[in-house]
Amino acid sequence: MPEPLRVGVLASGRGSNFRALVEAAHAGRIPATMVVLISDRETAPALAIALFLDPQQYPSREAHEKAIIGALEERGVDLVCHAGYMRILTPAYVAHFRGRAFNIHPSLLPAFPGLHAQRQALAHGVRVAGATVHFVDEGVDSGPIVLQAAVPVLAGDTEESLAQRILVEEHRIYPEAVRLFAEGRLHIEGRIVQIRESR
Repeated sequence: MPEPLRVGVLASGRGSNFRALVEAAHAGRIPATMVVLISDRETAPALAIALFLDPQQYPSREAHEKAIIGALEERGVDLVCHAGYMRILTPAYVAHFRGRAFNIHPSLLPAFPGLHAQRQALAHGVRVAGATVHFVDEGVDSGPIVLQAAVPVLAGDTEESLAQRILVEEHRIYPEAVRLFAEGRLHIEGRIVQIRESR
């Protein structure tokens, strides 16, 4: 039996997607082990279970990212899952983890990248919002798309109520994307992610 995929997670907020991944791994739904959670915010709720690497303690963004890369590599991470990690990444970080770093975003990309995706969706009057898991690249929420889930926008929705329903889908599709990666079923062709049939 192959060794479980070793996953590291970067988070700036609550860590709810990290918990969803941990629960999926413990339940046997994904062949993976969460080996480290790293946060860049001293007040992040995720810190109850995270390794804090304070960006203020490093002379540059590059030095901070070098410390993150070191912490991940020291633990033999195969895949990095960004889960509400609110920092723009340097080209060196992206190159180091190219093809083995995911991000999750609360919109149906390429619509509404960046901050406040739910607020953007409501302001534009869309009827359908959702969540996207994508590979990390040099842009903001611009990498090749792995999985998406649609969420209807309801009359009377607020940013908070829409975000909560989207989060339910995030917790469903992020573990699924990790499972597909662990099974070697994802293949990037240009900007398209091909999902191979299971062996």
